[in-house]
Amino acid sequence: MKTLDRSKLILFLLLIVNGLFAKPKEKNYDVIVYGGTSAGVIAAYTAKQMGKSVLMVEPGTRVGGLTTGGLGYTDIGNKYAIKGLSLDFYRKVGEHYGNFEQWIFEPHVAENILLSYLKKANVEVLYSFRIIAVKKSEEKIRSIVLENSANPNPQTNKTIAGKEFIDCSYEGDLMAKAGVSYTVGREDNNQYKETYNGVQFRNKHQFPDGIDPYKIPGKPESGLLWGINDGTLLPDGTGNKMVQTYNIRVCLTKDPANRIPIIRPEDYYPERYELLIRLIERKAVKNINDFMKIDKMPGDKTDINNNGPFSTDLISKSWKYPEASYAERAAIFKAHENYTKGLFYFAGHDPRVPEVIRNEMLQYGYPKDEYINTNHFTTQMYVREARRMIGTYVMTQANCQGKEIVDDGVGMAAYTMDSHNAERIVVNGMVKNEGDVQIGGFRPYPISYRSLIPKATECSNLVVPVCLSASHIAYGSIRMEPVFMMLGQSAAVAACIAIDDHCTVQEVNVKHLQQVLKTNPLADGSTPEILVDNDDPAQVTISGNWKRKENFKGCYGPSTLMSDTGAKAGDFVRFTPDIKKEGIYNLYTYVSKISGTSSILNITVNDAVKKTDLSINLQNVVVKGQTEGEWVPLGKFHFTAGSKGSAAIVVQNAASAVLADAVLFIPERN
Repeated sequence: MKTLDRSKLILFLLLIVNGLFAKPKEKNYDVIVYGGTSAGVIAAYTAKQMGKSVLMVEPGTRVGGLTTGGLGYTDIGNKYAIKGLSLDFYRKVGEHYGNFEQWIFEPHVAENILLSYLKKANVEVLYSFRIIAVKKSEEKIRSIVLENSANPNPQTNKTIAGKEFIDCSYEGDLMAKAGVSYTVGREDNNQYKETYNGVQFRNKHQFPDGIDPYKIPGKPESGLLWGINDGTLLPDGTGNKMVQTYNIRVCLTKDPANRIPIIRPEDYYPERYELLIRLIERKAVKNINDFMKIDKMPGDKTDINNNGPFSTDLISKSWKYPEASYAERAAIFKAHENYTKGLFYFAGHDPRVPEVIRNEMLQYGYPKDEYINTNHFTTQMYVREARRMIGTYVMTQANCQGKEIVDDGVGMAAYTMDSHNAERIVVNGMVKNEGDVQIGGFRPYPISYRSLIPKATECSNLVVPVCLSASHIAYGSIRMEPVFMMLGQSAAVAACIAIDDHCTVQEVNVKHLQQVLKTNPLADGSTPEILVDNDDPAQVTISGNWKRKENFKGCYGPSTLMSDTGAKAGDFVRFTPDIKKEGIYNLYTYVSKISGTSSILNITVNDAVKKTDLSINLQNVVVKGQTEGEWVPLGKFHFTAGSKGSAAIVVQNAASAVLADAVLFIPERN
C-alpha cells in the first residue's frame, strides 16, 4: 500500500513539473488583425460583428494610427467615395460635435470613437506586441510569433494561431514576413505605362531659383547645407527606391489655458534650418503659414502639415524606414520628432527669424488634453507609404483616371494622385526638391478586391487593405484614412466569407462580398440608408433644361446637375428612392455653395402622408469640411415600401442657376 501511494505521489509530482515547464499552448482565433490603425479597428470590429473570434494586435499603446495620431483634417477628395463603417465613423464625429457628419476633429475624440467600436463588439486587443516571425505551410499562415515591443524578451514571446489574417499595419510587416511579394519606392513610368511615377521634377513645394545650397554661399568646397543630398537629378519617370517623405502631423493649440510651451528639444541644431533663413532672406517666407500648413480643428487646435519647399517634411529620411529593423525605425521616428520640435522652437526663438514670425509661433503650444501619456506629443509618424504588395492585381494611374475600371470593387478612392517630395538635391548650382506630384481632376473610382490579396501561390489566408497592391502614384491617391477604413471592413468581410465557405481568400465570391457590404454596411444588420445621386438614371427624373457638370467643384459624386440657359420656373430634378422597409426616414440634400448659383434651394417632398414644400437659404449653410459641399437636413418623413415617394429640387426663379446633386434617405433607428 505504501509503495502504491509513493508511485502515485511521484506521478503527481511529475505531472506538476511537466505542467510548469510545458510549452504554452498556442492561442487560436478565427481572424487575427495585425495593426490597430483605423483600418485595423474597423476590420476587427467587422469580423467580430460577423460572429468570429477576433484578436487585434497593436504594436503600440494607442489605436487609430494617423486618425488619432494628429491627422484630424481629413483628406477626402470626394465624400461620395466613403461608405460603410468608414462613413459611420465620420457621422459619429459629427454627432460628438453636434453636426450630421464631420471630417475635422481632435485626436482624443477620434480615439474615443474607435475605442467605442472595439468595446461594442468586445474585441480582444493585444497591445505592445509586434511580429517577429510567421509560421506557414502550404501557402497558408498557421500562426504568428510576437515579441513585447517595449521590452523584447524571448521568455515573453507569444505565438498566436488563426484561420485568417489581415495586415492593417502601415508598414506591411505581417505581409513581408509571410513571404508575400512587395515593392518599395517608385516604379519606372514604363513598368505600368504611367506618366507620373518615378522621378518627378516639378514646381509645387519647390525652392525658388537662386537659393544657394552650400554652407558658405558660392563655395562648393564648404560642403552642402544640412538636409541636401549629394545626388544627381535623374530624368523624369526614372524608377528608384526613394520613398516619398514622411512628417509628423502635429496637434498644437493657441489656448493659453490648454497650452504647454514649446521648449528647446534634445538634439537641437539651428543649422538644420538654415534653408528657412535663406528663404526668408529671399522674401519667400513672410509668415508662419508660408512654411507650415495650419488647419484649424475644434477645441482651438490645429493639424499641422507640410507646406512649401522647406517645412515639416524631413526630406529623404524615409528611404530606409519600410524595411528597417524596429530599432532603426524608432531612431527614424526620433529624428523626425526632434526635427519637427526643433523647427517650431527655431521659428519662435532664433533671432534671425523676423519678429512677426517669432511672435506667431510663440502663440502655439502642445495641448494639455492630448497625448497625455506621451508628453503631449503624438507617437505616430505620417508613414505616407512603405511597402506595397505586388498582388493579384496592381492598381495604377489608369485606374485613377478611369481608363481602366474594375468590376470587383470593394471600396472607392477619389483623392488626387499625390506624392510628396522624395529628395533634396543641387540642380544647376541651386537647391531643389524632387518628387512632388499633385494630379487630380478625375471622378471617384473603384478599388479592386484583387489588389487586397496576395498571389495564390504566396499566401491563401491573408488580406492586405493598407499596404495594398498599387503603383506608387496610384497608392498616392488611395492612401487616405477613410479609404483604409473602408478597405479594412471589406477585408474583414472577405476573411469571414473565406472561413464560412472553406475557401482561400483568392476563391472568395466577390459578388457575395459586394452584396454583404451593400446590404449590411454597418455590420449590425440595420436597414441601410438610401443614397440617390443625380448619376443614378433609374432613380432620377429630369424635367426642363438641366446640364450635367462633370467633376464640378464641390459636387457629390462624379457630377452635379445645373439648371441651364432657358430653364424656367417649375423645372425639376426628382430623386426617387427604392424603399425596402416602410418607416420614418431622415432626409438630407447635398448642397454646394458655388458663386453664381441661386442662394435659395426649393425642394418638394412627397411621402406616404403629404406633399411638403421646403425652401433652404444657402447663405445659412456652414460648410464644415474640406470640400465646398454639405448635407443639409430636410426633416423626417414617412415612406412606404416601393418607389412612390420622392424629393424634387425645383426651379422657382430662372434668373439664377440651381444645383441638383443628391438626396439621402436615412431610416430612423431605435
